Amino acid sequence: MKANDLRTKSATEIKQELIELLRAQFSLRMQVATQQTNKTSELGKLRKNIARVHTVLRENELKAVNK
Repeated sequence: MKANDLRTKSATEIKQELIELLRAQFSLRMQVATQQTNKTSELGKLRKNIARVHTVLRENELKAVNK
Protein backbone atom coordinates (compact mmCIF):
# COMPACT_ATOMS: atom_id res chain seq x y z
CA MET A 1 0.00 0.00 0.00
CA LYS A 2 1.32 3.40 -0.98
CA ALA A 3 0.66 6.63 0.89
CA ASN A 4 -0.26 8.32 -2.39
CA ASP A 5 -3.04 5.79 -2.91
CA LEU A 6 -4.38 6.57 0.54
CA ARG A 7 -4.30 10.31 -0.07
CA THR A 8 -6.74 9.93 -2.96
CA LYS A 9 -9.32 8.16 -0.77
CA SER A 10 -11.94 9.80 1.41
CA ALA A 11 -11.67 9.83 5.19
CA THR A 12 -14.29 7.10 5.60
CA GLU A 13 -12.50 4.84 3.14
CA ILE A 14 -9.22 5.40 4.97
CA LYS A 15 -10.81 4.60 8.31
CA GLN A 16 -12.32 1.43 6.86
CA GLU A 17 -8.87 0.45 5.58
CA LEU A 18 -7.46 1.05 9.07
CA ILE A 19 -10.08 -1.22 10.62
CA GLU A 20 -9.27 -3.97 8.13
CA LEU A 21 -5.55 -3.66 8.82
CA LEU A 22 -6.07 -3.79 12.58
CA ARG A 23 -8.20 -6.92 12.24
CA ALA A 24 -5.58 -8.53 10.03
CA GLN A 25 -2.88 -7.63 12.55
CA PHE A 26 -4.85 -9.18 15.41
CA SER A 27 -5.52 -12.31 13.42
CA LEU A 28 -1.89 -12.68 12.45
CA ARG A 29 -0.72 -12.10 16.03
CA MET A 30 -3.02 -14.87 17.23
CA GLN A 31 -1.78 -17.22 14.50
CA VAL A 32 1.83 -16.55 15.45
CA ALA A 33 1.07 -17.00 19.15
CA THR A 34 -0.58 -20.37 18.54
CA GLN A 35 2.17 -21.35 16.07
CA GLN A 36 -0.24 -21.76 13.18
CA THR A 37 1.92 -19.66 10.84
CA ASN A 38 5.54 -18.81 10.26
CA LYS A 39 4.88 -15.45 8.58
CA THR A 40 6.32 -13.31 11.35
CA SER A 41 7.65 -10.80 8.82
CA GLU A 42 4.06 -9.95 7.90
CA LEU A 43 3.59 -8.37 11.33
CA GLY A 44 6.17 -5.69 10.53
CA LYS A 45 4.60 -5.00 7.16
CA LEU A 46 1.18 -4.62 8.74
CA ARG A 47 2.54 -2.27 11.41
CA LYS A 48 4.10 -0.07 8.74
CA ASN A 49 0.87 0.01 6.74
CA ILE A 50 -1.08 0.95 9.87
CA ALA A 51 1.40 3.75 10.52
CA ARG A 52 0.94 4.99 6.94
CA VAL A 53 -2.82 5.11 7.39
CA HIS A 54 -2.47 7.01 10.68
CA THR A 55 -0.07 9.45 9.02
CA VAL A 56 -2.44 10.18 6.13
CA LEU A 57 -5.36 10.62 8.54
CA ARG A 58 -3.31 13.10 10.57
CA GLU A 59 -2.28 14.97 7.41
CA ASN A 60 -5.96 15.30 6.47
CA GLU A 61 -6.79 16.62 9.95
CA LEU A 62 -4.04 19.23 9.73
CA LYS A 63 -5.15 20.31 6.25
CA ALA A 64 -8.68 20.85 7.55
CA VAL A 65 -7.44 22.93 10.48
CA ASN A 66 -5.10 25.10 8.39
CA LYS A 67 -7.72 26.03 5.79
